[in-house]
Amino acid sequence: MDQKYSKFGKKFTRYSGITQLMDDLGKANHGDNKDIVMLGGGNPALIPEAHEVFVGELQKLIDDSGVDQMLGYYDGPQGSEVFIEALVEMLNDYCGWSLDKDNIAITNGSQSSFFSLFNLFAGEMSDGAKKKVLLPLSPEYIGYADQGLSEDMLIAVKPEIHELDNQQFKYQIDFDKLEKTLNQEDIGVICVSRPTNPTGNVITDGELAKLDSIAQANNIPLIVDNAYGQPFPGAIYTDVTLSWNENTILCMSLSKLGLPGVRTGIVIANHDTIQALSRMNGVMTLAPSSVGPSLLTRMIKDRELIALTSNVIKPYYQAKADIAVELFNEVFGDSNTKLHKLEGAFFMWLWFPDLKITSEELYQKLKAKGVYIIPGHNFFIGMDDNWPHQHQCIRINYAKDEATLRKGLKVVFQEVFNA
Repeated sequence: MDQKYSKFGKKFTRYSGITQLMDDLGKANHGDNKDIVMLGGGNPALIPEAHEVFVGELQKLIDDSGVDQMLGYYDGPQGSEVFIEALVEMLNDYCGWSLDKDNIAITNGSQSSFFSLFNLFAGEMSDGAKKKVLLPLSPEYIGYADQGLSEDMLIAVKPEIHELDNQQFKYQIDFDKLEKTLNQEDIGVICVSRPTNPTGNVITDGELAKLDSIAQANNIPLIVDNAYGQPFPGAIYTDVTLSWNENTILCMSLSKLGLPGVRTGIVIANHDTIQALSRMNGVMTLAPSSVGPSLLTRMIKDRELIALTSNVIKPYYQAKADIAVELFNEVFGDSNTKLHKLEGAFFMWLWFPDLKITSEELYQKLKAKGVYIIPGHNFFIGMDDNWPHQHQCIRINYAKDEATLRKGLKVVFQEVFNA
């Protein structure tokens, strides 16, 4: 049946890169085929020691009737007050900030955060202007691509590629192109992830400070997606500082702790932005979920979450990153394949400069063999589709056991070089 949807309906029901990713992830996680090698999803690892702590915390809530608050009552549209107060105290102590309870709002996960923020600061404005979200570094998180209520709401700056030793490389912001884009386009907000999904890139403190200065000079906010960063889950393997000011909107998540199912996003911003998000929460969801906040409030108050991150979660992912580099060298060492420098998150970004087919075609061939990756072109959001590099890259989730990762990488090698 041909449904007559609205513009909104047509935009949000069409197939997209993020839908493809989540379809594959769901089928692989819940299907009966045990031979599937799932290297494509963004699911965090289920770290046994951390998982045991979270399950124990849930049992305490059940034993003490705290689960009644979790399941049986609405929080306000800004989110759990006691959770927000615990976060304020923790972040002020950890970072030396001066946040108060009106600087934080809770959402139903990062996707919800970015849908609200992008459409708050960009799209068709109340004065009729049409503003865009500027991504200063591409490739970027696939989940940003279809968030705008307006068409073509995102625009990205083509990165500089710096080739490094040991078949590695790193994307860096081209600030000259960034300034030109700001001069040529009507930009409403700048957004960058740190660490970056899909590449594991971490922009330096100097680059972040320069972006902040540019944003303030242009009187537009700077969104920093900190879903993989400090202080939790801490999947960042280079020395950087977590910074915030009244013009910065810092987004965090509980997902990468190993709690993707609780769907809890955290937004840190100035009072006006938090008030706007709270009102949007009320309209769209009544109130954000209470599950994540109820589960972690005590651990945040007692600083146990930071200890768990520092002693368990970050070392786990860092060890996985070390193994990923070793396996890359083992499997691809005699080829011209390049690996983006692993500075954070838990993804390998592989570049095949002489790939004879597109990354989408490679994805389909690998999928037919039971190996799931993500084709790279989906991550070059807001760019013209005429740069060959966009079709030469793939993303792999290395938060797997070593045997599974090795098996998958070998199949990728065989398909690329022996086809």
